[in-house]
This record gives sequence, structure tokens and C-alpha cells, in this order.
Amino acid sequence: MTPATNEAQASAANSRTGAGLLQTEDLLLHPSAEPLLPTGELLLSELVTNAVTHARTPRGRLLFVRLQLLPHGTLRIEVHDADSEKPTPHPSSLTSESGRGLLLVRELASEWGYCPRRGGIGKFIWCHVSASPEAAAA
Repeated sequence: MTPATNEAQASAANSRTGAGLLQTEDLLLHPSAEPLLPTGELLLSELVTNAVTHARTPRGRLLFVRLQLLPHGTLRIEVHDADSEKPTPHPSSLTSESGRGLLLVRELASEWGYCPRRGGIGKFIWCHVSASPEAAAA
């Protein structure tokens, strides 16, 4: 299978752009992508929301989103922002309406992490969504 890649830039004011990327033809045309879409949409939404909410960036900076369907049937999601601070899951109370985004990513993704961006400005958070444990190990 040939990898499919989609990329987009979104302003912090328009965080809904990210989740819509998963509904593009490039990803939907691959039969192995369909079971990844519900979890992929949730995790992409959480990562974009996290970047919009917590990244300390100058006004007007854009987010960059990259989605890639890897050859072994794993969806790679990347959300780039201009804040270099390490993303850290924080405990939240049972009644809190927020604070569970990275917990969801940690629990639902087959892998996740973060890396500094080339050029030294900011970071990107990535995760892999796999349909099966065998695909995650490939």
C-alpha cells in the first residue's frame, strides 16, 4: 500500500480544521483506513484542542497538522505548534470538564510522543492509531 499523507495549517481560532482532515479522499480510499477513523478523529481533535488551549505561542501563529497512513496500516497523526514546552498529562477530578486529552491519547493510541521541530521553534506531538496490536508492532 502506498502511504497517503494529508497536511494542513490552521489558526488557533479555527481548531475544527483538524478533525475534518480525516474525511479526505486520500485516506478514505484506503480500505485499511476505515477502522482507524473513529479513534483517529478523537485523538486528532484532542491533540489540536490541546495545542490551541495550552501552547504558549505568539498571536497569529498557525498549527500544522500532518496525517499519514503508513504502509503497515497505521495512521500517524502529528500536530505541530510553536511552543517548545513538553506536553504533560495532568490529573483531573471526576467532575472536571477538561484535562483528559493526553490521557485519552495515551490510552487509545498504540504509540505517542513528542519531538522538537526542526529549526528549534516549537514541537510536534505525534500518535499512531492501529487497528490491531500486530499492526502497531510492525
